Amino acid sequence: MSTSTTSRGPDQDLDTPLGGMPLTHGTLPRRAPQLTLAAALVLGIALWQTGMSIVFAAVIVAVGYAAAIHLWSRIVEGVRKATDRTVTAFVYSAFLLALLPLISVVYTVLSKGLERFDIEFFSYSMRGVVGEGGGIYHALMGTLIITGLATLISVPVGMLTAIYLVEYGRGKLAKWITFFVDVMTGIPSIVAGLFAYALFALIFGPGVRMGIMGAIALSVLMIPVVVRSTEEMLKLVPNELREASYALAVPKWRTIVKVVLPTALAGIATGVTLAIARVIGETAPLLITVGITSSDNFNPFDGRMATLSVFSYYQYVSPGVPPEPSLDRAWAAALVLIILVMALNLIARLISRLFAPKTRG
Repeated sequence: MSTSTTSRGPDQDLDTPLGGMPLTHGTLPRRAPQLTLAAALVLGIALWQTGMSIVFAAVIVAVGYAAAIHLWSRIVEGVRKATDRTVTAFVYSAFLLALLPLISVVYTVLSKGLERFDIEFFSYSMRGVVGEGGGIYHALMGTLIITGLATLISVPVGMLTAIYLVEYGRGKLAKWITFFVDVMTGIPSIVAGLFAYALFALIFGPGVRMGIMGAIALSVLMIPVVVRSTEEMLKLVPNELREASYALAVPKWRTIVKVVLPTALAGIATGVTLAIARVIGETAPLLITVGITSSDNFNPFDGRMATLSVFSYYQYVSPGVPPEPSLDRAWAAALVLIILVMALNLIARLISRLFAPKTRG
């Protein structure tokens, strides 16, 4: 019985089996995805400039990028690698499509709102203004006052509720509180405004408008956010810290005040800041409870007050003649609101970074 062996030639690749079919494929250039995306973006911009809707142009860019990278990778690298690159392309395309509305909003507000960013806009109210001129001083101060009152109401109530749920809550009462907090989290903002209006109408009669009413309405929206964020931060505090405090015969209330809350302080402050950012731009509840005025009124317990969101709304829906000055003021007020929300989010991140508990490596 004889056997035969086949040896590789000196020039035969080690990745090539004896049958002659390669075991490996080539590899795309390192910048292939970026180059393909750049080409797809150029195509999309060209289609947009020819009159196509920016939405359809963005969809064509996403689909074209995924198809091109798949075809190129399939030819060079094979089916398996091409499938991986295609899925990755769809993930990046979905991310870019999600960013498109945000970029569009920011660009529109910046392009139309920067025209009125001057000293007069921030230092004058709308009292006696017809046509050009005027500013948002009264609305800006009203927004800060009402949001500040809502924060003073919401933070103690929300934090104490979260402390009860985490540290003391047992049985049906805690379950019912958790259920109602979940319900309040999804409550429409207009319902909060109607609740505050109905509450004060029972006391002062129909037609009442006051800044404190707007603060109550905003606090209804803020409280569940504060409760949820504080509750999650308190749950993250290790039980070992509580047990060590109890082992030293420290009462439970003092353990909460001296150990638990300081440990979770950074996360709680971040959640409160995000809750403020959540309500500072609300319009519907303030339309019902606070109304609008063109003069300065910084007393939340006496009469109507102006807020940035309501100011922007009325400047847009009821422009004067000519309408351009009112529309410019509306866009500028919207830009101020966006800046305030962005600043609050940055402050939340800064608080989380600076005051988070330090761990030793």
